[in-house]
Amino acid sequence: MPARLLILVLILAGGFGHRPAAGAELIMFESAGCPYCARWHREIGPIYPKTDEGKRAPLRRVDLAAPRPADLAAIANVVYTPTFVLLHEGREIGRIVGYNGDEAFWSLLGELVAKLDRQDIPKPVRKKPEPLT
Repeated sequence: MPARLLILVLILAGGFGHRPAAGAELIMFESAGCPYCARWHREIGPIYPKTDEGKRAPLRRVDLAAPRPADLAAIANVVYTPTFVLLHEGREIGRIVGYNGDEAFWSLLGELVAKLDRQDIPKPVRKKPEPLT
């Protein structure tokens, strides 16, 4: 019985570690003291999860100064905060570097989401199998 309770607690708390989203996910790389991050959280943060974009690509916040989560190790060249990276099934679709107000953010995010709609998603290149000799 205690083992079942522990498993239930781990499941409810997400204790098995973060797994990449099956669909899309918006990663926000941020840093403490970043005024642009704070502005984004004031202007966009409260409404983002209620929008179509937020439902389609839930927000995941990552501290740029902290060790990178293993499932995000492939995201390279994040220098500035905030940087928003749209992922689909763990692959980067595109990114928004910086925050210059709500209109610019929604416009740029709309372009990234349109890539999902057009299925303009980068796919891994597969080599043709070598002929057997």
